[in-house]
Amino acid sequence: MPILSRAALVEHLVRTRIAGDVATPRDNNLGHYRALANGDRHYWFGLEFEGRWSDEQDVLAVMAERCGVVDDPAHRAGRDTIDPELTVAALDRMAARLAKAAAGRERVLFATGHPGALLDAHSRVAGALRARGCEIVRIPGGLTADEGYVVQFADVAVFERGASLWHTHSPEPMNAILDGLESLGEPVPDLVVADHGWAGRAAQRGVDAVGYADCNDPALFLAEAEGTMQVTVPLDDHVLDPRSYEPMTAYLLDAAGLMR
Repeated sequence: MPILSRAALVEHLVRTRIAGDVATPRDNNLGHYRALANGDRHYWFGLEFEGRWSDEQDVLAVMAERCGVVDDPAHRAGRDTIDPELTVAALDRMAARLAKAAAGRERVLFATGHPGALLDAHSRVAGALRARGCEIVRIPGGLTADEGYVVQFADVAVFERGASLWHTHSPEPMNAILDGLESLGEPVPDLVVADHGWAGRAAQRGVDAVGYADCNDPALFLAEAEGTMQVTVPLDDHVLDPRSYEPMTAYLLDAAGLMR
C-alpha cells in the first residue's frame, strides 16, 4: 500500500470518519465523561483515578485538548468531533515508541477490545516488529476472565465467548494475561500496544502502554495527561469498514521505520 503524506492521511481520516465529524453523539460523550467523574469504574478502563477527575468539566477540557471534541460545555446534542491533526500527531508519538521497541528488540504484547475493527491494525504492527527481531509475547493457554476466555489470534490477545470474539472494555482480560505470565515465571512485556481496558490496566500495573481510544472513552486520554499511558491515539474505534484503518497503519509503520 502506498504511504500517504501527512496531509493526505488527514484527508483520509476525515473522509472515512475515523476523525473529523465522527458518528459518536455528543450526549453519549458527555454521559461517559460524567460517569467517569462520578466514579463509575466501568469507564475507568482498569486505571485508578481516586477522585482526581471528579469534575466532568475537567474531563471535557482534557478531551478537547487531546482528542479535539468541542470544548463548549453548552454543546450537548448532535455530533462531536475528533481533530485529525491530533490523531496524526499521536500516531507520530506512537511511532517513536515502536521504533524504540524495535531498536531494543523488546518483548511486545498486543491486545484489543475491538476485534471487529482494530485486530488487523494491531496484527500488522506485531508482524512488523517481529520482522525487526522483537518477541511478540505469547499469552499462556487456558486463561479465563469475565465468564469467557482470553485467547490470541493473529498475534493479538482478544476476548472470546460462545465461540465468538467479543467487544469488551474490561480490564480483567489483561489482568489474566499479566497474572498468567507471572505464574509461569515469565517477565512482563516491555511494551503493550492495545486499547480500552487492556491498555489501561497494563499501564496501571506499570507496563509501558500505548493505544487507541474513541472520543467517548476518556480514561486513556486522562491517563496520558497524568503520565500513566505513554500515548493515546484519538480515533473512531469502529468505523464500518475495517480496511479504512489500513492507510493509518501504513503511515504508523513508515513513521516508525518498520515498513518492509
